[in-house]
Order: sequence, then C-alpha cells, then structure tokens
Amino acid sequence: MVAKGSCNESHANPRVGVIADSSLQRHIVGKALHSFGYDVVTTYVPERLDHAALMDASIDVWLVDLEDEDRWQDLITDLLELADAPILFGDGKAPHATSPGYFRWERRIYAKIKDLVGQPVLAREQLKDDALTLGAQPTARIPLPAEFSHHKDRAGGTPAEYVWVLGASLGGPAAVKEFLDALPQGLPLAFLLAQHIDIGFQKVLMQVLGRHNAFRFVAPEESMRLYQGDIAILPVDQVAYIDSFARTHLRGDAWDGPWSPSIDQVMNLTADALGEHTGVILFSGMGNDGSIAGQRLKKLGIPIWAQSSETCASASMPDSARMSGCVSFSGSPRELALQLTQFARAYLHAPESMR
Repeated sequence: MVAKGSCNESHANPRVGVIADSSLQRHIVGKALHSFGYDVVTTYVPERLDHAALMDASIDVWLVDLEDEDRWQDLITDLLELADAPILFGDGKAPHATSPGYFRWERRIYAKIKDLVGQPVLAREQLKDDALTLGAQPTARIPLPAEFSHHKDRAGGTPAEYVWVLGASLGGPAAVKEFLDALPQGLPLAFLLAQHIDIGFQKVLMQVLGRHNAFRFVAPEESMRLYQGDIAILPVDQVAYIDSFARTHLRGDAWDGPWSPSIDQVMNLTADALGEHTGVILFSGMGNDGSIAGQRLKKLGIPIWAQSSETCASASMPDSARMSGCVSFSGSPRELALQLTQFARAYLHAPESMR
C-alpha cells in the first residue's frame, strides 16, 4: 500500500526512512534496502517517533512495517497527516531467509520503492561507468585443453550445443570481461549475457567486452542461430530466449520483475529449452536476481556458480544465490573461467559434426 506524498528530488540517491515495531524486521528491511543500493538514513521504533521526525525533509520515502497496526493507529494518522514524503506500507513479516518466499518478499519491496523514487542512483551511474571504462588491461588467457585444440579454428561455424547463462549487475561488466578474457578460445560453448544496464549502453558494453578476446558478440534476432564462441547480449526492452536448437527468439513483451533483463527469467527459459546443456554463472551485482530460479535449476541438476564475495564490487546478488543454497562453486572471475574449462573437459563434448 502506498500513501500520500511526493518524492524529494534534492538528493543524489533516494533516502529511505524505516519504521518497524520489531527489531528483527527493522534489521532485515534495512539490510534488504542496502543490498539494493538505497540509502537507509534512519530506522525508528514507533515509540521514539515525534512530529519533527515525521516531517524530516531529507526522507524521500517512508517504509512502514508494523506487526501490531491497531496499537499504532495514532502514529499512522500522524504520519499520513505530517509526512511530505510518500509512505509505503510493507509486505509483512519476512519469510525465512533461505526460502524462495524471502527473495520474492525482498523483490516486492524493491519494486515498490523503485516505482516511487526510482532506481538507486549509485547503481545506475556505476553501471554506466563500468561500461565505459573497463578493460584497460587484458587478463592472461588459460590454455585451451588439447582435446579441443583441433576444434578451435572451426568453432565459429559450429552450432552451439551448450549455452551458458551469465548474469550480472553492478560491478558485473568488469567481472564478466575478466572472466571472458581468461577463458580459452575454442571451448564448445556459447553464452547468453543478462546484464542489468540502461538500454543506451548495450552497444558500448558489447564493444568493450570484446577487447582482448576473440568471442563474437551478437544482439539476438528472431530465429538467429548461436554458434560456438558466440555471446548474445540480451536486450533490456523485451524478452529474448533460445529454443532447443540454440536459436534466439524475441517475444516483444517486457521482462518479468523489477530488473531488465530478468536473470531469473533467462535462467528458467534457457533451462526449459536446453535442460542439462546449460549452466549459470552469477557475477557481481545488487539485489537478488537469479536466486529464485536458482533453486529450481539446482533440482534439475543444472550447475550454478557465483563470483566470490571478496572479488565483487557488490556481492548482494551472488551472496543471495549462495544463501538460497543453489550455488555449487564460488570463485574469482579467473577461477570461474578455470572451473568452466575443467568442466568442459570433464562433461562437454563436440557435436557430431565436429567429431
């Protein structure tokens, strides 16, 4: 539920005030908002709120989460009458932190805050900076395993049988580039990159990710086949997916949820099309995109890996996936590239046309 008020546009990043009558709920809500990139400037227990606090002009939105609303009816009335900022009433007690319901609860809060005050400025601006400045120094490439060496020169003309999903948000472009620069050329793989970024920066992202490596970056088109060594950068403005023949398709409708592209949706669609011929790597980012689908894909036996917390610019997204229990391997971007190379040696094979 959203009550009256108008967003204060004087701050660089939206500032949230939290009111909750449960100390645990105040902590969980504050942690969730921080993970999405918002500034939580104050958290209040209802007893300590006075009229001056309710009229605080530095607050862009109030998030109110009360277990005993009947007890605090006078407070709610004062808040509605005195607060200039919009008021968002929460979604109730947070589910257990490792359950799918928890990640959906977090996501509902993010979607409502975003609708009222917009995306966190830090995330939006940092993603642009990442796209424009990354990739100054190449990473030493991992040697191609001998069993794939005779496929290296032919890979670009061979339809992809294995297509992995790369999911990234804040800090993701630099991490994905380090991963790709380290990855050997010639593995029997193609990739779908779901990167949260403004639509105007996708072409720039494609250019800078391609420095220092030989992957072919493509924008999905209807019925376009992916080949080994291809990396399809998924669009922000409409759903794109692949079929069981690794052909891309465009649906024309918007992505589900608050992020575009939706990493959860990409994971589910790709698993539905390819089954065990896919896998997922989640890189640096804010929020929890990928955590809900991850639990389903784990049950299907699909590998899900994530960038290690200490190497992330923002660890919220891979940490959420780890908290859900779906991640089987964590490492730096280079360690993830090495793990994928070893995985390819153990489990992947070239299509019949390559044998």
